[in-house]
Amino acid sequence: MFTTTTSARQLRLGLRSISTTRMLKNKLPALGDIVHTPENSAGYKERLRAFRAKLEEQKKAQFAALHGKSYDDEPKAGIVKSILYGSEKGQREDAELEQSYSKVLARGKYVHAIEIHNVKPDKQQEYSDLVGNMYPDIANDPNNSCHLVGSWKTEIGDPDTFIHIWEYKGYAGYHDTLNQLQNSAKYRDYSKKLPQLLYARRTDLMQEFSFWPTTSPRSLGGIFELRSYTLHPGNLLEWETHWRAGLAARRNVMEGVGAWFTQVGALNMVHYLWQFQDLRDRQLAREHSWSEQGWSSTVHKTVPLIQKMESRILVPLPWSPVS
Repeated sequence: MFTTTTSARQLRLGLRSISTTRMLKNKLPALGDIVHTPENSAGYKERLRAFRAKLEEQKKAQFAALHGKSYDDEPKAGIVKSILYGSEKGQREDAELEQSYSKVLARGKYVHAIEIHNVKPDKQQEYSDLVGNMYPDIANDPNNSCHLVGSWKTEIGDPDTFIHIWEYKGYAGYHDTLNQLQNSAKYRDYSKKLPQLLYARRTDLMQEFSFWPTTSPRSLGGIFELRSYTLHPGNLLEWETHWRAGLAARRNVMEGVGAWFTQVGALNMVHYLWQFQDLRDRQLAREHSWSEQGWSSTVHKTVPLIQKMESRILVPLPWSPVS
């Protein structure tokens, strides 16, 4: 069950509302928990439709509150103007390309951290209990300038690996949160216990691509795929340009969670997180992508930019806001 809270401090800092799940004292989730049936696939698609409809209503409500008129009453750009001078969207994107590198790529408002924990095989349940009792507290504390996007366990890829993605109110919010945690006795105790359960870990700081904002908390069910790309140095801007054009084709058949590029840590890396009902639905969606206009061109242009790529299949942990 989700609990959503928005404090006055969150509103002042511009943080998105945070959602956490009640900590469940049960076994670790596993890919074997997912059952492929026509009914489960239909249920997933219905939850997805409802989530997208809710986002659209929120968008219209925010527009009306800001502009004092209905979003549907907003005049659309004329066809002749688009043909002669380029669409307003195209003009805006051309102008963006003349701005600074990071401003073109990133939304800039948030900084994301991806934590990768390699857990000792015989310590996974203990790890889940420890982190599951700490991370929701961090996310729900109004004194911290962050919220938890999600927590997942890797099922296919590198086993025994747990992945967490956090969202901070810029780099200042990242520093502010770390400073707050230093004053927490519970967090200090957690920090002493955690290394005993791991054999390796890393944290990279990222920003989300401007064309793909990170999703708000949701519970659609199913599995996740984290696709990680290491690009040849100097190709990130070209990658973004091609993916911005090709994302529309993918979104017609696949549901994205977020897209980020690293700025501190392992550089020249891009992470995309997708959500599916199960592996069979993932297969069908990826096959369908090739029939979408523009997708084959995106692949053709981006493959030469890749130095290395990796795919992980993940399942959400009980407290994950995105699940």
